[in-house]
Amino acid sequence: MADFIVIGGGIAGISAGARLSHLGEVVLLEREDALGYHASGRSAALFEQNYGKPSVIALNKASHDYHATANGGVLSPRGIMLAGSAATAAAYDADRKDMDLAELTLSEALDLCPILRTDVVDRVAYDPDAFDVDTDLLIQNFAREIRANGGTIVTKAEVSRIQRTPTGWTVVTRAGDFDGANLVNAAGAWVDVVAQMAGIAPIGFTPLRRSMARIPAPMDPSHWPMIFGAGEDWYFKPDAGALIVSPAEEDPTEPHDAFADDMVLAEGLARFEEHTTVEVTRLLSNWAGLRTFSPDRQLVLGRDPADPAFVWVAGQGGYGFQTAPAASQLIADLMAGRAPEIGQDIAASLAPDRFTTR
Repeated sequence: MADFIVIGGGIAGISAGARLSHLGEVVLLEREDALGYHASGRSAALFEQNYGKPSVIALNKASHDYHATANGGVLSPRGIMLAGSAATAAAYDADRKDMDLAELTLSEALDLCPILRTDVVDRVAYDPDAFDVDTDLLIQNFAREIRANGGTIVTKAEVSRIQRTPTGWTVVTRAGDFDGANLVNAAGAWVDVVAQMAGIAPIGFTPLRRSMARIPAPMDPSHWPMIFGAGEDWYFKPDAGALIVSPAEEDPTEPHDAFADDMVLAEGLARFEEHTTVEVTRLLSNWAGLRTFSPDRQLVLGRDPADPAFVWVAGQGGYGFQTAPAASQLIADLMAGRAPEIGQDIAASLAPDRFTTR
């Protein structure tokens, strides 16, 4: 019998499994053929410490050193820029304040990204301390940690049944049956589905679709920052010589293998064109991912109050990669009975028992 069965091979599950592998035997189950297939494989992959709610920012800041140094680090310089106009002044001011961005002149902004339309964009703010995350390397680093500590990663292991036993859990999958003392629910958009299979009350997570398009860049964009519109209703980011553009929509949906909505994507590309000198004439590719949020849009990390052998690692939303080191450390601290490194107040704000009325 394993000490921990982790359901979900995205960044939430693989990082939690790596930390827990120092406490006991881990078996990680992923329904797809490879790790990081769903939301984790479709992320914009940016690390920005001041992005998110206060609890997310605390996790971001606590994750920085790990991202920067562990296993040689996974960060590379990018920077992030906020582009506003007279029509979006209120949203611009709110975003700039929330993210603690420094204002630039338009000339300085054009030096950083020459495709901005300065007849539309009339105010810009910037933070140089935002970084690209090598998401595949981070996932593989955590996977190696699990295996190095004697753990097992099983792909093509879609869960069909979960049974509570006197000593823990039996999880029935296409790849076989697995027994474990603790069940760690890191199933992304499917976390409430997994909870119900285990006889645990769902929390009420909402998967929100976000579409993306990859388009040709008009020139080498490798040193440009990621740029997002005020109110975050569009953004673009350099990506291997091209540009990723998103309408940044948050459309509620059911858990599924998401795909881009053509009309929503077109609207986002139109906003991108409005603010830049680029005319979009073709797409290199497009896709969508599901960013799954709890009712209060904070992560849910810890033991379920109704059954402490059921552990939530859920609600990462768009913050899964940047919070992973600290979020997984918190899970390990809680399972080991240690004082959480992140602090008791933040740990309490992320605990599942805040939803005790469900």
